[in-house]
Amino acid sequence: MLKCRTMWRRLAPLTRASSTLCRQNTRRAVLNNERSPALVPLARMSSEAPAGGNENKIYFLLVGAACLGGGIYAYRTIKGDKDRYNDRLEEIASRPNKSAPDQPETYLSTESPVEPAVETTEAAEPVVEAAPEEPDETAAAPVVESEPEPESPPEDLSEPPVVPAQSEPDTAAEPPSSEPTEQSPVVDSEPPPAAESPPAESSEPQSAAETESAAAEEPSAAPVTEPPAPAPLPVPPHAPYLLIGGGTASFAAARSIRARDPGARVLIVTDEWDLPYMRPPLSKELWFSDDPGVTDTLRFKQWNGKERSIYFQPPSFYVSPEELDKAENGGVAVLTGKKVVHMDVRGNKVRLSDNSEISYDKCLIATGGVPRNLQVIERAGEEVTKRTTLFRKVDDFKALEKVSREIKSITIIGGGFLGSELACALGRRSSEDGLEVVQMYPEKGNMGKVLPEYLSNWTTEKVKSEGVRVITEALVKNVSFDDGKVQIKLKDGRVVKTDHLVAAVGLEPSTELAKSAGLEVDSDFGGYRVNAELQARSNIWVAGDAACFYDIRLGRRRVEHHDHAVVSGRLAGENMTGANKPYWHQSMFWSDLGPDVGYEAIGIVDSSLPTVGVFAKATAKDTPRAAAEMSGTGIRSESETEAVARSPVASSTPPPAPLQQKDDYGKGVIFYLRDKVVVGIILWNVFNRMPIARKIIKDGEEHADLNEVAKLFNIHDD
Repeated sequence: MLKCRTMWRRLAPLTRASSTLCRQNTRRAVLNNERSPALVPLARMSSEAPAGGNENKIYFLLVGAACLGGGIYAYRTIKGDKDRYNDRLEEIASRPNKSAPDQPETYLSTESPVEPAVETTEAAEPVVEAAPEEPDETAAAPVVESEPEPESPPEDLSEPPVVPAQSEPDTAAEPPSSEPTEQSPVVDSEPPPAAESPPAESSEPQSAAETESAAAEEPSAAPVTEPPAPAPLPVPPHAPYLLIGGGTASFAAARSIRARDPGARVLIVTDEWDLPYMRPPLSKELWFSDDPGVTDTLRFKQWNGKERSIYFQPPSFYVSPEELDKAENGGVAVLTGKKVVHMDVRGNKVRLSDNSEISYDKCLIATGGVPRNLQVIERAGEEVTKRTTLFRKVDDFKALEKVSREIKSITIIGGGFLGSELACALGRRSSEDGLEVVQMYPEKGNMGKVLPEYLSNWTTEKVKSEGVRVITEALVKNVSFDDGKVQIKLKDGRVVKTDHLVAAVGLEPSTELAKSAGLEVDSDFGGYRVNAELQARSNIWVAGDAACFYDIRLGRRRVEHHDHAVVSGRLAGENMTGANKPYWHQSMFWSDLGPDVGYEAIGIVDSSLPTVGVFAKATAKDTPRAAAEMSGTGIRSESETEAVARSPVASSTPPPAPLQQKDDYGKGVIFYLRDKVVVGIILWNVFNRMPIARKIIKDGEEHADLNEVAKLFNIHDD
């Protein structure tokens, strides 16, 4: 059609010129002869020149050829589009069968017999470690796992029988030292910048006992003196189940996949250098440990007094990545120090930061997020940046723990969960080591965006009693470095000088793969938009902090808490194996201001909503420490996610008179309302009652008297 238009534009002037010339000749003849010529038709204009008709024939010939060419072009275009459409349908229809040729062949194990090895392992999780490549290690058969029931949460398997002790770096690189019994080439040849190499990265693999002994003998060894990192870990070319990200959601998904498909081969790819671990202790229990080597062992005492590691499983639980396709009974492998930078959704493969590629059948994106920073800090220069911690990973804990023992003052910017927890944890050292701890935030009180004002003020006093200097309604205007100090200037003119900064101002979901994978990012909440089954598109699921899901009760949401990572990861793993279950679970979260004050929350808890609080006098058992002792677990979502949501018999004890003093806020229930319906609940020093709160939100009913609803939690019982 474009050719026809071009031809017409070129021929139109010729036509107009010919017609004009014809009129001029006619008018001239009339003037000369004073009559109209008999041979010139008045009602018709000729497009040809007066001299003859050859040009007119050429004109019609060209127009006809242009029309014919346009018709042929349109026909070929429509036919080509139809062929491409049919080819696309055939490709989509054959995609489920595409992975069959890529499946690795089944290899018969030539290692030592599996059965005797299984008998010597633990009863809780029978595994046989894969034989390392080094000749001086004892050969073993590939990993043979006996998965627990699907209902058990991932953390139930997290008490490791073997302690991965190591001396880990203090900066942003995660070491693979927690895999001493697995294989030596756990660390990529490109360790993260400014990272120290842990002792476990030596060229000779060690047993767990040898690693612990070495860590005990050299607790403060300078990692920079360690030998070079081993050769790069071979990247498996194909993984039936590929999990991007090494956090809680990925581990929960791996356990769920293995529970439904015992022979599944699961590969976790993470840019950190650690095996999957839980994050909550990084800002809670680890800071209250009396062990001076806690940064090396990463073991801590829970509030109930039991000791455990932050790692979900010891290294012996995992298969080495290069042996994954040969493992007769499948297994879970972790590829550390690698980052996925590109996704080819049509080709079902990903590209890593070292340009290696991995194909997959099913893929989970559980990349979590990165801590936000203030623009005034980013613009402050290198000296301020070096003295600022964005708290998120194991290395952030190690670095902050170390620097807190070497400086005299530290300032935390942020009054949310993380900022308040770190303030209370560091406040303990104000009396022990003379450390000055300052917490500043723009709200009027701690956790002012979550708690009602009266409870926020009570919490602020609690934080102050821990030795923290609290500055409320603080808006940072400028940050600079002067005379060896970081200088923070507020908009109201106040100036705070400190040695170190901690920015705890929120989390930004990691969505770098959205562009290459063609995934939609939610413009309001951030994160990848997924359907009710946590699926972003064919063969791709998203779980954890990076998932923006639709809550049938509360609308579209994105949640950044441990329990949500556990539940969403577990559900995504089930759906990757064909369960097709919708996400309906109301995840909870909790925060502890030390071992004596804590709360659990569920739903939408926003201080801008109307609230109704019902409180009672607390007893000795109404503390996080007592709750942990009663439940036998430190991560409270381990038990509550499996509890049955049923309402117990309401307490017959009448509620006390309305409370007037702040000291009376010992324990209670705070209801958050929207259109007179409860959409959020906080259990203040009330523990192991979350299934009841979940049921109240799920019912979505109006309640005339919330005091009666509060009786369901038995807060008035001693």
